[in-house]
Amino acid sequence: MSDLATLRAEAETLARQLPDLSLQAEAADLVHPGAAGRKRAGSGEQFWQYRRYAQTDAADRIDWRRSARGDEYYVRETELETARTILFWTDPNAGFDWRSDHSGPTKADRARTLMLALGILLSKEGERIGVLNGPRPASLGKTAPDRLAEDMLVKGSEALTPPKSTALTIVASDFYDPLDSWRARLAPLAAKCRHGILLCVSDPIEHDFPYSGRTKFSRPGSTLDRIFGRAETVREDYLARFAAQREGLSALAAQMGWALVTHRTDEPALHGAAALLSALQQFGVKA
Repeated sequence: MSDLATLRAEAETLARQLPDLSLQAEAADLVHPGAAGRKRAGSGEQFWQYRRYAQTDAADRIDWRRSARGDEYYVRETELETARTILFWTDPNAGFDWRSDHSGPTKADRARTLMLALGILLSKEGERIGVLNGPRPASLGKTAPDRLAEDMLVKGSEALTPPKSTALTIVASDFYDPLDSWRARLAPLAAKCRHGILLCVSDPIEHDFPYSGRTKFSRPGSTLDRIFGRAETVREDYLARFAAQREGLSALAAQMGWALVTHRTDEPALHGAAALLSALQQFGVKA
């Protein structure tokens, strides 16, 4: 696992290579519909918009001047109150924190770098960022990227517990567990988070299966292993199963209404970050 300084430096370098982000005002996703206030002159208290009054709001929050124009009550909110929330999750399994070439990144390290780079840009646009089921709530402001980086390096739970409030969620893994297992784990999250991305990161050796002769295979974090006398004889079957798993994962993402982004650790990190950005654009993010 990368240390905090390395993760932050790599993500900052990557973020500088990506275009600035600007979230569209798709209020139906995360806030109640309403009329915009004044033109954006800054952030925080300087920008506000109206939304319909909810039973959970205190009566003194009602804007009577705006409400007098119609039959409904309206509340005025600042930009800080309407910031969109983006949550990130990295598979904590030992198999994801693995690499075939010790000179390159592990799958988990690359995933964290890509997601933190996006988080840095999103934070600059005033969005709330954090780790799904992380040790701290999502945050915004100048310190948010630092908090996100720190929380990403805390070994988290395998559980994909839905957040209390709606958020756009990015789930990073190699997704090698059975698809039925992933379907069951992701269903509650997808029900709460209408928009999301599955970030599938793989090692190049997992695509090529370059083994031959007597080879012992083991799964990181497990005591189980298996020896093949002629590993090359199972290559065709392995590649077929690998392709089937990817096809199934793509179908699962489509069923959920989420996007799928695939990335290999031997590819430039910028390619993966750009693909993530492109996927985010489907859900209201413009470059």
